[in-house]
Amino acid sequence: MAATPQNTERSTVAGGAKRSRSMPSRVVPPIELPASVDELARAAAAQLGWNGVVLPETTILGRKVCVVAKLRTDVHAERIAMGAGPVADRATVDTWTWPELAGTAPAPAAEIVGVLAVARHWRTAMASAVPFARYGEAAMVLPSPVVLTEDYVGNCLPRARAYGLAIVTADPNAVVDLDLEGRTERVVLAEDPVSRLVNELVYDHLLRTAEVPASLD
Repeated sequence: MAATPQNTERSTVAGGAKRSRSMPSRVVPPIELPASVDELARAAAAQLGWNGVVLPETTILGRKVCVVAKLRTDVHAERIAMGAGPVADRATVDTWTWPELAGTAPAPAAEIVGVLAVARHWRTAMASAVPFARYGEAAMVLPSPVVLTEDYVGNCLPRARAYGLAIVTADPNAVVDLDLEGRTERVVLAEDPVSRLVNELVYDHLLRTAEVPASLD
């Protein structure tokens, strides 16, 4: 009677497939931001020459962005007198552009200077910035190692130019530099329900910051 081999590693698994031993792949650490999002946004706004309050990062239209804005104090005072604070309800804001209601809609109380998307990867930043580039200035803020890749040169730059996005880079010491100027001759959409909603959300965000008074004497 043949002896049964002991301690023999099986070379097959169910279905007859051979066991494969894959070597661990090299793990490349992700590129990190050299400072906080809000710090980089403030530095980028200064680099771009955008004058206004650099609001903390928030989510607007499902995108994480930092908005640079100013309060229109005359409109703000008028809206306080009318009891018309910021309106975040999209259905209500949509009616403000109807011809029959346009004359009674409150005026936009925020002046949006520009919108910044700060991210570790250009695709993430671009997805966040592009919706706002249709209405005004928009820019991406990226770690400087990102711009040294072929992917950035071959894919990011052509798209950024097409959308009119500016690109600001931040080196490992959080020193920012302008890598691509935004295109000023692009077609900007006129006011519509989306832009009015964004303005109302920014107006509300402005009033929640310490830099802007929530009421006027």
